[in-house]
Amino acid sequence: MPLIPVVPENHSHVLAEFDCLDPLLSALRLDSGRLKCTCLAVSRKWLALGTSAGGLHLIQREGWKQRLILTHKEGSVTQVACCPHDEDFIAVSTSQGLVAVWELQLERRGRPERVSVSWEHRGQSITALCWDTSTLRVFVGDSGGKVSFLRAGSSKLGKGSAFVIFPVQTVTTVDSRVVQLGYQDGRLLVSSLSRCYLCDTDREKFWRVGNKERDGEYGACFFPQNKGLLLGQPPLLYCARPGSRIWEASFNGEVLSTHQFKQLLACPPLPLITYRNEPNYNPMHKSPQSVAFPKLLYLGDQNLLTWTESAIYIFTPQNGQVLLWSEVKDLVDVAVYRSELFCLHGSGHLSHLSLLSAERCVERLLRRESWSLAAAVCCMFQHAVTISRARKSVPIDRLEHLRSQLSSSTDLELIGQLEEVISKLEPLDSASSSRRSSISSHESFNVLDCGIYRVISRRGSQSDEETGSLINPSTSEEERLKEFSFVQEDDQGDHDPQSSERMEAERSDQGLQFHLPLSFRPKPPRIALQAVKDSVSSFVKKTTEKINTLQMNSELFQRPEFREGGQAEVSATASPYSEEMENEVYDEISNTEADMQELRLATERAISQIQDPLVLLDPVCLGEALLDWLPTLERILGPAEPGSAAATSSMDGPEEERDYINTSSEQQEESTCSLEEPTEIVTEEKKETCELGQKEGQCENQLTADSAENVVSNGSPPEPVRVASPKPVPPDLLTNLTELATLYTELSCFRNQNEQTLGCLTFLRRYFFLLDQERVRRMCLLCYQEQPEMKSSFMEAMLERTQSSKVVEVFQRGDLLRSLRSLRELQPWSAPPLLAHLHRLYEKHGEAAVRSFSQFYPTITPADVMTMAQQSHFLAYLDNLVQSRAEEHRLSFLQSLLESESLRQDWLELALTHDAPQHCDTMTPDGQPRWHSHCFSWGYGRLLALLIRLPADFSSKQKMAETCRSHGYWTGYLYLCSELQRRTEAFSTICQLDDISLLEEPDGVEPQTLDEWKLLIQLSQQCSHAADSEQVTGVNGSSWSNGSADCGGKISPENLTLMLARTAGPDRALEVLEDCGVQLVLSPHSRLVCELLRVTEKRQRAMIQTMLERCDRFLWSQHA
Repeated sequence: MPLIPVVPENHSHVLAEFDCLDPLLSALRLDSGRLKCTCLAVSRKWLALGTSAGGLHLIQREGWKQRLILTHKEGSVTQVACCPHDEDFIAVSTSQGLVAVWELQLERRGRPERVSVSWEHRGQSITALCWDTSTLRVFVGDSGGKVSFLRAGSSKLGKGSAFVIFPVQTVTTVDSRVVQLGYQDGRLLVSSLSRCYLCDTDREKFWRVGNKERDGEYGACFFPQNKGLLLGQPPLLYCARPGSRIWEASFNGEVLSTHQFKQLLACPPLPLITYRNEPNYNPMHKSPQSVAFPKLLYLGDQNLLTWTESAIYIFTPQNGQVLLWSEVKDLVDVAVYRSELFCLHGSGHLSHLSLLSAERCVERLLRRESWSLAAAVCCMFQHAVTISRARKSVPIDRLEHLRSQLSSSTDLELIGQLEEVISKLEPLDSASSSRRSSISSHESFNVLDCGIYRVISRRGSQSDEETGSLINPSTSEEERLKEFSFVQEDDQGDHDPQSSERMEAERSDQGLQFHLPLSFRPKPPRIALQAVKDSVSSFVKKTTEKINTLQMNSELFQRPEFREGGQAEVSATASPYSEEMENEVYDEISNTEADMQELRLATERAISQIQDPLVLLDPVCLGEALLDWLPTLERILGPAEPGSAAATSSMDGPEEERDYINTSSEQQEESTCSLEEPTEIVTEEKKETCELGQKEGQCENQLTADSAENVVSNGSPPEPVRVASPKPVPPDLLTNLTELATLYTELSCFRNQNEQTLGCLTFLRRYFFLLDQERVRRMCLLCYQEQPEMKSSFMEAMLERTQSSKVVEVFQRGDLLRSLRSLRELQPWSAPPLLAHLHRLYEKHGEAAVRSFSQFYPTITPADVMTMAQQSHFLAYLDNLVQSRAEEHRLSFLQSLLESESLRQDWLELALTHDAPQHCDTMTPDGQPRWHSHCFSWGYGRLLALLIRLPADFSSKQKMAETCRSHGYWTGYLYLCSELQRRTEAFSTICQLDDISLLEEPDGVEPQTLDEWKLLIQLSQQCSHAADSEQVTGVNGSSWSNGSADCGGKISPENLTLMLARTAGPDRALEVLEDCGVQLVLSPHSRLVCELLRVTEKRQRAMIQTMLERCDRFLWSQHA
């Protein structure tokens, strides 16, 4: 990670995103291209989301739970506003000009009802809604400049309250479209495209704010002055002006001053603190900005918020400064409540931002365990974190704990910067202010470089030497060493890191009279020497204790009478045995070095052989080279034989000892995986840990049983998966071993090996610790159809490898949203560990988890999810993944997912067989289309429409057409028939479906020649009687509720004749009808249409003739 630049000291606040609302939108199906969020509003209790389908979703902010859905048949929802003084009322406007006020009636647990409706703005686009701050009255502004208000009756006041006099009244009509409305203390503020108006709604008086006009969308708002010395003062007005200017006006509309922000905005944008990406601050980005502020909002504590399509700006108008501005892409609308921002983006995506100080941001990130992000904010806002008042939010011990949580392999530079910040930390003012105030009249003091306060007495009661240290000098060294006793307790058993931190803090409070942080306490020399001694001998102590433990366990297992003996016997035998084991440990280390040297020579020999192109490109020679290397690997790193393993386990136990000694090498291997966390986990109580472990074991044992079943069926017991090396392997040798082991696995997987050689599955389970996880993952995907047990073994190994990750504890608590957030905080991702974590989520949450996997693309591909999830769940994932792209890019994106052409057919059949209409509802017993059966809705219709439109060869399209016909998906079948030029079949199907709109739609199959018209008329005459009988008998029954309510007109010879008459003329249409031998008596309406078409045709011919004659005369005149 590169060095993080430091933000200037005048920036103290940030915009941070702590919550992800994508799962909420996914659950509401608002992340698709067909249904989108169009507007939003927020209050203390509710988050209201309006949709393009006319629905209003009310989300309870506590827990983000959906409570209500209010539907509107008058068009899509365009504006929504929550009542500020009574959250039981919500105002909504639709695209047709309707304004409705809903009473939710949640206190009485009744059904929501519309208490007021206004059609005053019918046909206009409503651009602004604003509630009265004291009464149930809503102000409405539209694109024509009209402003009205709507009174809302309330069932709380009785039935008579709804019958008010003049519930809808027009306030005024301004000169142009209304941009923004505001209301405060009986006055209405109207901002239009040209100027601002102030209206006293009680006295019906109007003022203009300022004299200069403007042209464009500029907002305006009231600015309350209800804090501090300004309490009781009337509100101010702020009106946006061109060129990054804002007018400040009094409550009477008189302009007091003009704030110029153009030059103040010549500063770099502050990064948005979010889990989606790392914060990036570019101090070189400096240029003045001339911005038009489309809306102004009062935010938090005396701040002013505005935004454009690409940025958010927050000002402090009291001192005329820019608090911050940050770049945010594709903004459409912003709703605020106190210091929280809810942003709606052009793609329908929602983001929840919070405005807070930098130290408060660090505190919340630490609480959420976002270590890397918290460290980056600390380094970026050093001036805000290092000052003394920040210790209340970010104590020193929390920053020390943050430094210990960072990875030394990936965050080395970040750790260095954080240590520099910690060295600059100031102590808490309140910690020493009371002490200074108590001694200010009698004593003086100074602060030494090390942080110690040196107190100098004025009363002569103590000398400088006596007050030179904060710790009482009479305290003995033995008492001081008691503070250090916890170091020795670490070797005796496991402990909780958090509890040790608390104990350390308590001890520091007892030893320091001024209650300073721990880093300012002086350490006696004896304590420092003791710490050095313990750190040097810690490895020897742990090894000796492990050897003693193994000896006692083996002795107790062989001679049960030791259990009844005393502890003295065990101790007596353990002492000489430990010396004997130490000698054997050194012999084992020398033997290990010799084995590693032999393995290195064999590996280098194999590497030199496969570097020859003649060997590398010949599978036979390549296999022989690897088989020559394999016996050495088997002997040195292979598993011990059962007989010898039992003997050595009962006598010496070298396997356990070797595993313990090489813990450092295992940790080194685990650190190479980007998703895995440090193995030190904050433990809970033992009982809770056992319960969580049992739940996790059930999840992983199922996958282990699948792979074991495949092995047992072959007649041999399953090979255990080894994820850690039994011996320490040098890094350079490990790299070559990984290359050879992975190459052997791939070669044995795709070639038939002899029975004497080591099989692919056995090799994978035996030497997984040597394999390249990403290459093995791709190999398992390629051979999944033939060898599914390879994928099961790979997943079993990855589950065991990632068991120590901290996110597993989060998964076990059962919260899907928090689990996904913890995964997003682990970016950048690596596919194999991430796949194991997603497998855990799927086992626990099922389809709900699979739907959220689209956010991990392209690290996790559809092929990975297909091998993990059920078919119905995979379709939900694929549909969400495709719909997450922009509509114009979905077809090309879906084509990029089809790495194999056969997947198109497989996915098509999956989509046609899941969440689809009944087969008997779409087809007759003889396989013909039922009447209007194409109007049924298909659960994955959007995905089906994209699949059939993918480019393909002729045979593939024929196969897809037959598949669509066999499942009754007639819309896709007609499209493919048109692509394959099978127009006769298409016309026959359209006549049986009996929907003339299939000939007129943009994707319809319209006849192009008179012969096709004749064929269509003849087919319609044949199918008309059968369709009428089917419609009368009601074959489809009540299934119409699943489809559309109106599927177009019937296909009859008369309707086709009128359609042909509009194309070729009425006379030609009647001639075609006679040629077909159809005896048809036109209805009076049809005859009238034909007559009108004849008159229109004559007039068109006369007009064309007149224009040609005029053109001819003009050309002859020019020629003369």
